[in-house]
Amino acid sequence: MFDALTDRLSSVFDRLSGRGVLSEKDVAEVMREIRVALLEADVALPVVRDFIARATEAATGEAVIRSVRPADQVVKITYDGLVEMLGGEGEPEGLNLSLNPPTVILMAGLQGSGKTTTAAKLGLRLGKERKKVLLASLDTRRPAAMEQLATLAQLAGVESLPIVVGQAAPDIARRALQSARLQGYDVVILDTAGRTTLDEAMMSEAAEIAKIAKPSETLLVADALTGQDAVRTAKAFHERLPLTGLILTRADGDGRGGAALSMRAVTGLPIKFLGTSEKIDGLEAFDAARVAGRILGQGDIVALVEKATEEFDAAKAEAMARKLAKGQFDLDMMAEQLAQMKKMGGMEGLMGMLPGVQKIKKQIAEANISDKMVDRQAAIISSMTKEERKKPDILAASRKRRIAAGSGVDVAEVNRLLKQHRQMADAFKMMSRGGGKGFAQMAQMLGGPGGLGGGGGGMDRLKTLGGGKMPMPSEKEIEEMAAKLQAGGGPKLPGLGGLPGFNPFKK
Repeated sequence: MFDALTDRLSSVFDRLSGRGVLSEKDVAEVMREIRVALLEADVALPVVRDFIARATEAATGEAVIRSVRPADQVVKITYDGLVEMLGGEGEPEGLNLSLNPPTVILMAGLQGSGKTTTAAKLGLRLGKERKKVLLASLDTRRPAAMEQLATLAQLAGVESLPIVVGQAAPDIARRALQSARLQGYDVVILDTAGRTTLDEAMMSEAAEIAKIAKPSETLLVADALTGQDAVRTAKAFHERLPLTGLILTRADGDGRGGAALSMRAVTGLPIKFLGTSEKIDGLEAFDAARVAGRILGQGDIVALVEKATEEFDAAKAEAMARKLAKGQFDLDMMAEQLAQMKKMGGMEGLMGMLPGVQKIKKQIAEANISDKMVDRQAAIISSMTKEERKKPDILAASRKRRIAAGSGVDVAEVNRLLKQHRQMADAFKMMSRGGGKGFAQMAQMLGGPGGLGGGGGGMDRLKTLGGGKMPMPSEKEIEEMAAKLQAGGGPKLPGLGGLPGFNPFKK
C-alpha cells in the first residue's frame, strides 16, 4: 500500500538532501510537489489543501530555514502531517468491547467490499484474544451468503449461528442476541446484507437492525481500491448509521492509498483495521504513526516483530538453536526458514517493513529478490531426497540435473541455492566456535524467559529498545546494501546491532 506515494515523496526528499539551507522559495516548491504527490495518490482535494496549508506554515518558520539540515525538518513536518491526517499519535483505536457481554459488532458495507470475509477475520482475531465469538449472517438476499459465513467461521475457529431458512434479517438478529446471552458468548458479529449501490431499502433494514442490536461497534467495511468512492460511501453510511469505525480491505493491492489518507479527515471516523490479504489472518490493526513511517520509506519494525511473534514456535526455535550452536545447518533447516518467511508475508512483505529498502528497490529487482525466488528455492529443496538435504556435498552434476528438472529451474539456479546454503552454514559454524553463546542469547530472546515467545515482556522490550527510535540508514549504509544485493550477498538491515524501536521522527 502507498507504493506510488512513497516513491514520489522519496524522490522529492532526495532532491533536498544535498542542500544546506532552504529558502522560502525552496519550501514552496517542495510543498507544490508534495501536493501533486498526494493528489496523484487520490487523496481528497480538501484534505490535501488543509495538509499543505499546515505543513507550509510549519516549514517556513525561522528555525527550519536556518537549521543545519533543513531537509530533515521538512521530512519531519511531512511525517507529523501524515500522522495527523491518519488519526494522530497514540495507541491504535481498538474495538470497544462492552463490560457486560455479549458485545455486539455490526458489519456494514457495499456488496463486494469483503465484508463477510472481514467478519470472519475479526472473529479469528478476537478468538486469539480468548473471546468466545458468534458470527451471524443477516444477508438473506445474496445466494449462499449464510453458508459462506458458516464456512469462514469454521476456518477462523469460531461458532456461527445455525441457519433458519426464510427468517427475516431483524429476526435473525434477535435470535443471535438471544443465543449469545444463553450460551455465554463474549462477542456477536452481525454481518448485514451488502449493497451494490446505496439502496434505500437495505439502508433502512440496517438502521432497523442497529436499533434492535444496539451495537457497541458499527464498522463500515470499504474497499481501498475504490479510492474516493470509498470515502463517499463512508459519508453516506454515516448519515444513516451510527458508525464507530472503518475497516479498509484490499490494502495490499492499493498502490496509491488515497482512501486511507482521506477517510479519517472526511468522516471523522477512525480506521481500525486494514485487510492485508485474502488469507483468514490477513487483518492488521491500523496505527497512524506506523503507517506514516511506511509512507516515508521508514519501514515498520514493530509490525515485523508482531508477525514473527504470531508465527513463532518456541519448540522449533529452541531445537534449531541447539543445532546451530553445534554448527549444523542443513537444507531441511533452510527450507523451514523459507516456509516461515512465507507465513510472515513473503519476501516482498517483509522487505517492505525494513527501513531504507524503498531507496534500493531497483537493486532488489536486479538481484531478483522476490516471493517467486523463495518459491523456486523451496521447490528446489523439495525435489531433493532426504539424504541430499542432509548431505548437500553428495550432489554431483547428475543429481543437480535431476533436481533442476524436478523443480522446473536451470542447474545454475540449483548451484546458486547450494552456494547460498554453504555461505549460511559457514557463518553459523563461525558463530558456534565461541561455545554457542550467540545462539544461547538468540534462543533466550526467542523462546526463553522474557523472550518473544515466552510471554515475559520481550515483545515490549523490543518495541521500546533504544528509546523507541529507529535510526535512519546512512547514505553509505544504503550504498553498501545495494552493493551486497548486486553481488548476490543478500539484504542487510542497518542498525540491527541493538534492535532499535520504530519511530525515527518522534522526539
